[in-house]
Amino acid sequence: MSETTTGLLFDEAPAHAEAATPGERQPEIPFWRASVVVMTGIIATYLAQDKALGRIPVRNLLKNTMHLDRTQTAAFLFLIGFAWYLKPLFGAVIDAFPLFGSRRRSYMLVGTVLVIAGWTTVGFVPHAYTPLLVAMTLMNCAMVMVSCATGGLLVETAQASGAAGKMAGMRQTVQSVCSLISAPASGYLAGYALGWTALTCALVAASLIPVSLFFMRETYLPPRPLSALWVQLRAIAAARTMWLAALVSLLFYIAPGMETALFYKQQNDLHMTTQMQGWLDFCAYATMIGTSLFYLWLCRRLRLQTLLAIGIGGSAMTSLLYLFYDSVPQAFAIGVINGFGVAMAELAFLDLSARATPRGSESLGYALLVSVRNFALFGTDILGAQLLDKYGWHFTSLVWINSLTSLMALPLVFLLPGALRHARDG
Repeated sequence: MSETTTGLLFDEAPAHAEAATPGERQPEIPFWRASVVVMTGIIATYLAQDKALGRIPVRNLLKNTMHLDRTQTAAFLFLIGFAWYLKPLFGAVIDAFPLFGSRRRSYMLVGTVLVIAGWTTVGFVPHAYTPLLVAMTLMNCAMVMVSCATGGLLVETAQASGAAGKMAGMRQTVQSVCSLISAPASGYLAGYALGWTALTCALVAASLIPVSLFFMRETYLPPRPLSALWVQLRAIAAARTMWLAALVSLLFYIAPGMETALFYKQQNDLHMTTQMQGWLDFCAYATMIGTSLFYLWLCRRLRLQTLLAIGIGGSAMTSLLYLFYDSVPQAFAIGVINGFGVAMAELAFLDLSARATPRGSESLGYALLVSVRNFALFGTDILGAQLLDKYGWHFTSLVWINSLTSLMALPLVFLLPGALRHARDG
């Protein structure tokens, strides 16, 4: 169904002919092979992140070794993720310019080698603010390159197979399994030198090299002129549906963040050890895995607008449970319940991103939508920390504003083009 039949303000044709040559409209890799590469790419770019295996070791180092307060910690974590907010630029280059004749595989291979080098550097730099900041920022730049190439392949496969919801469910399931593994592992790694975390992450990232070499076969593409980048940017600029999808995502994630505030509360108020924090995350991610599998069934039965409404509303409601975050048992119970709300929202937005991305600009469009989420999520973590550190807000006030702000995205869902709102997997 064409989106031009809905008659709404944000209607547009779903594909831009100038964004790609006809031979690039459909992926050359069979669905199962592409899925293996995509899922391995997700493992390599998620499990090996400073927000997965490195989550507790890095935060524990900043808090207890470098003695940073909540605002300083949140600012450090925001800055090292700078490349994730510029992800669309990486995506534009990947879509526009084949590397060694390849649109995806060469970027995956080169990026993975740079990720390994980056983590190795992190393992050797002094535990001082500037050296650690530079090393982790450069490592994340390489990680973004791999992530963009993987995201582009994911969108190509989802659009060609008509299974955006299925791919979103598979992505979230793999990511949740990675989180499930990394949660206790991250807690235990925090008890050792950061070099062990860096070595573990480098080895995980390296898993993408043999998989991409064995499973990916791409037709050679000749070098393109610099004007190819302009074609990509013009196609994205004209993608009105994609920009509206980005606005919906921004409004949902722009709420003052609680991640760093929760980390400090767990250690300072609830007196959790790093191992206990890891198992707390483990329980939440276990719920998210179950939710991801449930979404694989649900996306074939409900329209996207219903899934978005459930995700946005459910996440806002379950986050209110943090008002009762006063003991270790309550923390575990709230983490499990909120895991469902968070996962439903993430899955619905991933589904939306894959459907709203113009064909031929898969890496750029998908990266833009994901980077909006990353920038809002981690940027507002600084705001949440400052409200507590500098303005004396109580944690419960932060919970209320976080939940209510997220609900602002709900009305915009119904402004999406009808063909997109009513879409569901076949």
